[in-house]
Formats: sequence, C-alpha cells, structure tokens
Amino acid sequence: MAMGSQDKHQVEKNRHFIQALGHAWDGVKNVVKKERNMRFHIIAAVLVIIVAFLMQVNVFEWLWLLSAIFVVFAAEFANTIVEELVDLVVHHHYDLDAKYAKDIAAGVVLLAAFYAVLVGLLIFWPRFKNLLGI
Repeated sequence: MAMGSQDKHQVEKNRHFIQALGHAWDGVKNVVKKERNMRFHIIAAVLVIIVAFLMQVNVFEWLWLLSAIFVVFAAEFANTIVEELVDLVVHHHYDLDAKYAKDIAAGVVLLAAFYAVLVGLLIFWPRFKNLLGI
C-alpha cells in the first residue's frame, strides 16, 4: 500500500480487490454509524422484510420490495456523500449554494422514500384489506 510522505494513509489506487472491498465495507459501516436516518432506513427495511415473509409475497413482489429498499439506501448514501463533500468545501460555514446542494440531495432521499412507500402500499394494502375484511 502506498503511503503519503508524512502519514500512513493510502494515497494511491487499491492494488487488490480485497483491499477495495475493505474500503467499501468501511464506507458502509461509517454511514450506518454516523447517519441516524440510515439507521432508520435499516429498521424500516427489516420491518418490511418481516412483514413480507409473514404475508408470503411472491418472487415478483420481493423484487419490487428489495429494489425499493436498495433505492432508498443508495439515495441515503448519495446524500451523505454530498453532505460530506459540501462540508469539506465550505468548512462547515453557512453558504447558500451549499444549502442548495444539500437540500437537493435530501430531496433525492425523500423521493426514494416516497417510491418505497408506494411500492409497499401496492403490495401490502390488498393483503391488509383481506386480513381486516374490508
């Protein structure tokens, strides 16, 4: 691993796939650890998966549910990237353009969550109606 001249941090490309996987896993762990909303998304995803098992959704419905979950996760990761980069550039000082970029990134998460809710309603609502006799 190539090191910077005065520190022991990697400054060159990964030499091995396993090294790249390690960095990717570090990224996932950091987002889960630092981002409260990501932890909320994980809890919501686990609940959806439990309900899907209980309601015996079919393979096609699983694909929709899992795609919705991963779209929300990807949006939250992208939002975190934008927030971190913006903070790095503006040094945590208020800047209207920085706010604009962060608001747009948060909007992406909102749209992804809206998509996930719609998928969930389309799959689960008919089943809940049947259970409740509606």
